[in-house]
Amino acid sequence: MTKVSTIGLEAISSPVVSPAAARDLCTDCGISRTSDPKRCGHACQFIKPDYPQLEARVHGRARDPQRTDEIFFGPFRRMVRASLKAPREGAQWTGITTRIGELLLETGAVDAILTMTQDPNDKWKPVPVLVTKAEGMAQCRGMRMGYAPLLALLEPARARGYKRLAVIGIPCQVYALRALEQELGFERLYVIGTPCSDNTTTESFHQFLDLLSDRPNTISYLEFRADYHVELRFDDGRVKEIPFLKLPISKLPPDFFPLTCRTCVDYTNVLADITVGYMAAQGDQWLLIRNERGEELIGLLGDEVRTSELDSAGKRAGPVRGFMKNVELAAGGLPLRAMPDWLRALMGWVMPRFGPRGLEFARARVEMKAVETILHLRRNYPKRLKNMVPAHVWALVKPYGIESRDDERNQQ
Repeated sequence: MTKVSTIGLEAISSPVVSPAAARDLCTDCGISRTSDPKRCGHACQFIKPDYPQLEARVHGRARDPQRTDEIFFGPFRRMVRASLKAPREGAQWTGITTRIGELLLETGAVDAILTMTQDPNDKWKPVPVLVTKAEGMAQCRGMRMGYAPLLALLEPARARGYKRLAVIGIPCQVYALRALEQELGFERLYVIGTPCSDNTTTESFHQFLDLLSDRPNTISYLEFRADYHVELRFDDGRVKEIPFLKLPISKLPPDFFPLTCRTCVDYTNVLADITVGYMAAQGDQWLLIRNERGEELIGLLGDEVRTSELDSAGKRAGPVRGFMKNVELAAGGLPLRAMPDWLRALMGWVMPRFGPRGLEFARARVEMKAVETILHLRRNYPKRLKNMVPAHVWALVKPYGIESRDDERNQQ
């Protein structure tokens, strides 16, 4: 049984949610723990997603093929590079997501915010919470790693009489939320999305930290940056930067990234009102304002936020093809050999200077995820391809020689 809590001026006793139902390709978004776990059948992005229909309902239209970047990132009104003028201490970047949450509560726009905080016994483990006071958002700053049943708290939120809700979630959570939005019956729902490419269990994440430092328990911050480095911060104030190519990926177990994350088709959280990420921002945050509610959310920040145009540089085709080759090896069950140290050092110098950067970096990551999805599904769940892979994903992989077969594409 999983105990959930409410953060506000006082701790409020909250109900215990049911255990997760047994599911194949499941990220435990929380729906299987609700009073009607059968809703997973039409709410789960890993069963039979309908992105065009939900995009049209949420944003007023599906992605426009004439706006090239919408094929990669989903419908949006505008994209900007952004940072808070006064960064929030302890935030993952400057704290834009946290600050939006605070302002929603301060202005009375919502009754509560459904988001994650850290487990009291493990700072890296996510725990779903309902935040009812702005000061509670400070306890939700930073990154967590692992699955957590966020949407299991939707029913407790309704039971407490919350009619206006904001949800901060990753794509698999947001897809299920949007699929059920009409039947949930909230008067107002704001959805703040964060991008997600690869998740893992909290236990596996600790294995990763063990490989990065001889004092992993003192790591207080970890971020994959768009300059091809991982940034670590330690309790004593030290900062360590590790080039992507020097990460000990070859030492991780084959199932470190679960198959769910290797077959996810929504990196950029296309059904959120606003997506707050980093990939295209080159040191700041990358905002995709997707609809009128997204404009309302960014508008709350007023002159607290600094925005500028996004840049794009480099070419993505080479890195994507290299990634595809590695995935083909991994999907075929072959072990990946570590890159020689001399080549790692060379590529670590080259990629931040000449590799894809800004929007081109973001496009590269989305194409990589599309390639990864199809190759892993072909090996592990070939019958799922027809229903799980939307048309725009096939369009993303076509330049790399991957074409849908007769039995792999839904003709409807």
